[in-house]
Amino acid sequence: MSVPFRAVHQIARPTGRPTADLFAFVDGELPAPAAGTALIENAFLSVDPYMVGLLDEEEGGYPLNAPLEGRAVGRVVESRSTALPVGTAVIHREGWRTHALVTPEQVRVLPELPGVPLSAHLGILGGTGLSAYVGLTRVAGLKPGEDLFVSAAAGGVGTAAGQLARLLGARRVVGSAGSAAKTAFLTGELGFDAAFDYHDGPVAELLAAAAPDGIDVYLDNVGGEHLEAAIGAMRDFGRIAWCGAISQYGVATPPPAAPHNLFELVTRSIRLEGFLVRHHMDAQQELYALLAPHLRSGRVLSPQTVLDGFDRTVEAFLGVLAGANTGKMLVEI
Repeated sequence: MSVPFRAVHQIARPTGRPTADLFAFVDGELPAPAAGTALIENAFLSVDPYMVGLLDEEEGGYPLNAPLEGRAVGRVVESRSTALPVGTAVIHREGWRTHALVTPEQVRVLPELPGVPLSAHLGILGGTGLSAYVGLTRVAGLKPGEDLFVSAAAGGVGTAAGQLARLLGARRVVGSAGSAAKTAFLTGELGFDAAFDYHDGPVAELLAAAAPDGIDVYLDNVGGEHLEAAIGAMRDFGRIAWCGAISQYGVATPPPAAPHNLFELVTRSIRLEGFLVRHHMDAQQELYALLAPHLRSGRVLSPQTVLDGFDRTVEAFLGVLAGANTGKMLVEI
């Protein structure tokens, strides 16, 4: 029998920051699974800042009037695939919809980790946590005893990075966030040594006060003024792993992409490297092995802001762009 489902379509291209009128909720029906396919009932959807860049691209971006792409986790409820028996937990990119028909090639089967919630596979065990892990280990090569600065530290990648840095032996971990409540969360709950609200003054001055002896590694989720400040605070032979640039997403007049002090990379032998987590999916099992025991014990947290109900998907997406989340922003269906 066919199955009713609900999806979010993009129906127009943005001019500047995305608004709710760019999207529409559309009802439809999926046919019963054909041979080799399975029906997934989604449990959680991910909304992510990187998606902004795909909203206004005619080529390579999201097509109009089609279900929006995005990560989701759910379980198989009907199957005609021996590789996906009923009850299997999976992650996929068929995205912003309540149900999806998939083949085994379109999903990744999730391990059953007792004591670890399914939603963690979209957060600290998912793309955000993997971005933090890859940035710190493979790109920046954080060493025990080194000092780290993380921008957007109260977001999904940032909260993962601070906790991973502790496991990796960092000496001092400093973060920036967008409110006093978020900075208090970083230092009070996640073990950051210092955190500052970037609204409180020039970022370079705030970072100098929080890390008076400088930093060895910077995980950049923001770009702009934060990147400039980090370069100024960097010790010789420091490393910058550039993960995102939320200061430039959906902004009519974004800050300059290149900081004025970029040449200091040369004079102080600093390395800056950008990366995309999709090029490092082979690190997923490393992340599971490192974090699963600590998630079970409670040493590592999986901070989340969860909006309840599929009809709040667009609200959640616009909220993450406005900094309304602490930890990973998710929608529970």
